[in-house]
Parts: sequence; structure tokens; C-alpha cells
Amino acid sequence: MKELIPYLVIIPLFAGLLIPVLARLERRLSGLIGNLGILAALVISGLLFGESGEYLVGGWSAPIGIVLRVDMLSVLLLWLIGVVGICSGIYSVKYMERYTGSGSYWGLFLLMIAGMNGVVVSGDLFNLYIFLEIASIASYALVGFKGEAEELEASFKYAVLSSVGSLFFLLGIGVLYLAYGTVNMGQLAGRLSEEAGAVNLKHFGVVLLISGVSLKSALVPFHSWLADAHPSAPAPVSAMLSGVLIKAIGIYVLVRVVFNIYGFNRSLSYLLLALGALSMVGGVLLAIGQWDYKRLLAYHSISQIGYVIIGIGLGTPLGIMGGIYHLINHGIFKGLLFLSAGAVEYSAGTRDLREMGGLSQRLPVTSGASLIGSLSISGIPPFNGFFSKLIIIFACIEARYYGVAIAAVIVSILTLASFMKVLRYGFYGRLNERFEGLREAPFSMRVAMLVLIILCLGMSVLILPLLREMVLVEAEKVLSQGIGLLAMGL
Repeated sequence: MKELIPYLVIIPLFAGLLIPVLARLERRLSGLIGNLGILAALVISGLLFGESGEYLVGGWSAPIGIVLRVDMLSVLLLWLIGVVGICSGIYSVKYMERYTGSGSYWGLFLLMIAGMNGVVVSGDLFNLYIFLEIASIASYALVGFKGEAEELEASFKYAVLSSVGSLFFLLGIGVLYLAYGTVNMGQLAGRLSEEAGAVNLKHFGVVLLISGVSLKSALVPFHSWLADAHPSAPAPVSAMLSGVLIKAIGIYVLVRVVFNIYGFNRSLSYLLLALGALSMVGGVLLAIGQWDYKRLLAYHSISQIGYVIIGIGLGTPLGIMGGIYHLINHGIFKGLLFLSAGAVEYSAGTRDLREMGGLSQRLPVTSGASLIGSLSISGIPPFNGFFSKLIIIFACIEARYYGVAIAAVIVSILTLASFMKVLRYGFYGRLNERFEGLREAPFSMRVAMLVLIILCLGMSVLILPLLREMVLVEAEKVLSQGIGLLAMGL
């Protein structure tokens, strides 16, 4: 099965380059080919479940050759990219009919997926950087796809700040290569653990890497670009940005560097806990006062990523498992929330909660999607967000970080209060007269939301015991085994 790994990049990359050409012949081919490319990558990620090992491109071994590798953590991320990607792709078919240049949109969308898949399977830092830039550049263009002043400004801000993060990351790679003579993750992990002569360069290089991916992850205080990017992007792009992009090119790279290359220690634990707590609290406080539906969701992305970083930053098996579980859950319920926000804007023509009211009477599926997503992100049982948050809180208590546990509970309550406002002003109460003739979003958009609704339930009590034993425990071991995993090339 390891021979399938390159196709996770090749298929969406080829489809992304082919679509703009074929779109000139028949516009409807764009959505069909795009979704087939995403589906193919999703099927391959499913076939790779349980696989662990390396694929040498062209048979050339490291450090000369390109090494692609998978384990349970990377396969889990690939699955999330595929699931949110196919739902966003199905949703895009009708949603993007209001825009011109569908071929360009689908080409960029597939390039973004190819870049994210490449980041997840890369076995060396330099090629990881190349794929990271492919995903990033595609996302810059997609954020500004509407072409209006607000969108172009948000895209420019996103591009500038994200490029700073890319520069830090590239400098970090250069420093580590100067000190250790390799960018292969396995070889670098082994040399970092054995050699003490370049300790200053070692620390400096890793600080640069962490700073770069913290910007990509939108962790507080590196978060300023995200609040403008999400509201400006088309809804399916927002779902991808929040649901998977900041995880694949940010959080995933961060935990690989910390656990599998540099080696987890108490100092890094304190750093991650501080970043996580700041993001968790700061994000929800910024969200509470928002009336723009998508901007509110953007700030909640920052807050929820804080939970993930806290769980992983604890460094305990329970904390790491909770962090990984919440990372997957966040991709699902935040994707659902952004798609529902897009359906509201598609039908009602507004994102301002104060202009809505009573939309559940005219948009029952969209209203139900917002309700399920709101309950999930707020940590209300039996939805998936409750269980991952509960594991993280228990992990904080187990590690005797009682203050962090209390903060996590309070932030969850504030999150619920924020989404009660969304439901109260947006979907319930008296129907605004201007929406008397409102119609539900097209069928394909509703199907995409229904799939994610099912997953919000399915990823909780229905399959949690099976998910824990077969997936989460194995993914946790990938990080808890530290540098040994990559150094041995497993």
C-alpha cells in the first residue's frame, strides 16, 4: 500500500492543473473533475489506515532522494483533509455558480489540497516547506477570489503575515542544515539527539521553526490575519481554512517538530501550554462581541485550536490523545458551521446576525446544521466536541494543571453563550419580514452539511470506543514515542 502514497499529491495536483484547461471547453467539468480528484485522495487515505513506513521517490534514499512517509497520525490528517475537502467540494458546485472563473477556483482548490497532503506525507523539511507554500499560495488567492476591496485587503494581509511565517520556517531549515548537514526528518532527529556541539544553533533553528508554524496556525499572538481571511473567503474555502489548512500546515508541523524532531521537554511543554491558554481564552473573548457570523466563527477557530495545543502541550498520553481527537472534531464541526454560514449568506444575502431572525422557519436544514455545529463546538453531549474537551480537561487535572482545567471549562461556557447569541438572533425568534419568501440552499449544499452533521454524532458515543482503540491510541503513540519514531525510520 505504501506505493499509493505519491498519488495523494499527484492526483489532486494533476487535476488542479487540468481543470482550468478543460473548463474552457465545458464549465460543468470543473466541479466533476475536482470532486473526483478529492474523492480519489480520500479513498487512498482510507486504504492507508494501519500502514506505517516510508516511500522513496525514484528509489533514491535520504539525504539525496525525496522521502514520503505515513503513520497513524499522518493518515488521520489525510482522512480529515479528504472528508472536509469532499464536503466543501460538493458544496462548491452550486455555491460557486454565482462567481465567474470556476476553472480557476477549482484549480486553486485542488492545488491547496495537494499541498496539504504533501505537507502531511513529507519526510524531509525542505519538501515540507515546498508543499506548505503550494497550499499557502493557493489559499491566498482563494481568500481574495471575490475580487472586491475587502477580500483583496484580507488576502494581502494574509499573504504578508503568512509569508513572514514561511520566512522564519525557511531560515530555521537553513540553520539546522548548517549545523547538522541534513533536512531529512529521521536523520535530523537522530543527530539532534546525539550531537551536543551545535546546541545554540539547534535551539535557534527550532525557535525559528516554531515561530513560523505558530503564524500559520494563527495562535495568539500570531492570529491577526485569520479574522479577516475567514469572513472574506467563499464559504467552502473558509471551511477548508479553519477545518484543515491551519491544522495541516500549522498544528501538524508544529507537533512533528516538537515531538518527533527536536524532542519534547518541560520548557516546550510550558511554551505550548502558554500559547494554548492564550489562544483558548483570547479567541473566545474576541468572538463574544462579534455580529458578523463568519468573523465570530473565525475567532472561535483560534479558541478551539487553543484546546488542541493545551492537550498536546501536556505531553501525557491522555492529553495528546485528547488534543488529536479535538483537532479532528474541530475540523468536522467548524467545517459544518462555516458551510451553514455560507448557506445563510447564499440565501439571505447577509452575515450580520442583527439583520437576521427567525431563519429556521425558512431554512430548516441550514438552521439544523448551525444548531448541531453550535452544540458540538460548545461541548454539549452527546456531540463529538463534548468528549474531546472532556478528555483534555481530565488530562489537565491528571497533570495537576488545575487552573488550565478551570479555564477550559469557563471558555466552554463562554463559547456556549456566544453561540446562544447566534441561534437567538440568527435562527429563532420572529421572522424578519424581508425573508418571507426565502428558500433553502440548493440540494448539493444541503447534502454536504448533512454529511458533517452525521459525523458530529458519529464521532462521539457511536464509534468513540472503536475510534479510541484503533486510531487515537496509535496516533498518540506516534508523538509520545518522540524522536525515536523518525530516527529509526519507522
